[in-house]
Amino acid sequence: MKTQTVTPNQNRNDQEKRIKDNLSIIKNRIVIFSGKGGVGKSTVATNLSYTLLRNYKDIGLLDADITGPNIPKMVGENGQPFAKDKKTIYPVEKNGLKLISIAPMIPKDQAVIWRGPLRTGVITQFLSDVVWGKLDILISDLPPGTGDEILTLVQKVTPQIAIIVTTPQEVSLQDCRRAINMAKKLNIPKITVIENMSGLICPHCGKSIDFFGKGGGKKMAKEMDVEFLGSIPMEMKNRECGDDGTPIVLKYPDSLTSKAFDEITKNVEKLLDK
Repeated sequence: MKTQTVTPNQNRNDQEKRIKDNLSIIKNRIVIFSGKGGVGKSTVATNLSYTLLRNYKDIGLLDADITGPNIPKMVGENGQPFAKDKKTIYPVEKNGLKLISIAPMIPKDQAVIWRGPLRTGVITQFLSDVVWGKLDILISDLPPGTGDEILTLVQKVTPQIAIIVTTPQEVSLQDCRRAINMAKKLNIPKITVIENMSGLICPHCGKSIDFFGKGGGKKMAKEMDVEFLGSIPMEMKNRECGDDGTPIVLKYPDSLTSKAFDEITKNVEKLLDK
């Protein structure tokens, strides 16, 4: 009796088909990335996801930052995703948000010392094997920079919107410009910018201190002919919520940060409606 040999090309074709099938029932796709690390990209992805959940029923958040997966910590969820078999993984759910990340699959505090192909392989597997079901929006939190993982995910997911997160100072804006140019080369239809850490809110008097400057993101977005979604202040509550695993938009909906996310979400929804 002859045994049938499965070639690498057959495996690859099967995986690509599963990716196509999964994405076919996801209405809107948004990618969030930044030219450099430390600008609050994951904080933006988390709080934007929960703010969008107020008007959309089914939203998924893909933590594609393989070497720095922080999303589970920020939402207070460390449960293992349910794996039915080697090719079927179900995301965990936290406060109505569907979530997948590599964080609960590796030992705590262990560094992910992987080369690019292995990291992109995990992202590809998330896209092919995770059963999101029908989603209104899939938000992908990408690693910082302009490397392999971003290229792989954008080419496979074909997002309608890219959100690039920056801080106001020029050293961050310089890297943000590179990220915008990458998004343009990848032909993402709508490219947008969020300015994070835009003014430090004093916890005593409530006044805003332009610690990193202010308005640089809006000015740069105009110069590069992309949409500016809004600014988010630096507020101590936001840092505390990230550490405690309760997003600020859920715990303090009336805070200045939550109001900023409300405005940004309205602008995102307008783009989705178009």
